[in-house]
Amino acid sequence: MLLFAAAAAAQDDETARAERWKDLRQTLFGDRPVRDGAGKIALEAPERALDAALVPVAITVQNPKNVKALYLVIDDNPAPVAAHVTYGPAGDPESLKLRVRVNQYTNMRAIEETLQGELYESVRLVKAAGGCSAPAGDYDEANLADMGQMKLRPVGGPAPTEGFEAQLLIRHPNFNGMQMDPITRGYTPARFLKSIDVAYNGEKAFHLESDISLATDPAIAFRVKGPRKGKLAVDAADSANGVFKHIFDLAEQGS
Repeated sequence: MLLFAAAAAAQDDETARAERWKDLRQTLFGDRPVRDGAGKIALEAPERALDAALVPVAITVQNPKNVKALYLVIDDNPAPVAAHVTYGPAGDPESLKLRVRVNQYTNMRAIEETLQGELYESVRLVKAAGGCSAPAGDYDEANLADMGQMKLRPVGGPAPTEGFEAQLLIRHPNFNGMQMDPITRGYTPARFLKSIDVAYNGEKAFHLESDISLATDPAIAFRVKGPRKGKLAVDAADSANGVFKHIFDLAEQGS
């Protein structure tokens, strides 16, 4: 009897997830088909997250030259679209890594949009809960003064001339309006990064649109075309009209 009840509950969950995705897909893409992306796009995420407020995600694509944009969708989060990334001439969609919040057991989807407008997805069920209401770490009044500070870390060894990978870290609490202040017992007002633009030597690498699902202090690893020598400019904006800019001189960094 217990096994039957568990199987029935699992089937109910699957049915609910299918209905949720049907509604989301219609909202995001209308009647455009979203096809199985096996052999085209891969999503790596832990089956059971150690920290629901800091879930690592990696997206890789097999034919980056034919990719216009990537989506990361967390079906059952309050704001499901964790990232929508559109690429420019200096951007390389081959690899993208993020850290996100997960509110409850949910399907997570990486979706590629090709230059021809076709959509392909990779799906994983991620078991985590409470990530959206978890406290945003050590952000008090003093630490808020550091908001918008940025660092850039090279990834891997010496970069080949055709491209390189780097990780961008942005100091920002990404308050989502669901976190309770333990002292006042009230909810911290939402303030989160909405967009990040990266350009390399004056050419667009990518434009990232996000919402409350990005983790506190976003860390984004991405690839750029060309040698690791030049200037990488970052422009970020948040929901309170905060604007944060930085230009990294890769040669000065010894990158």
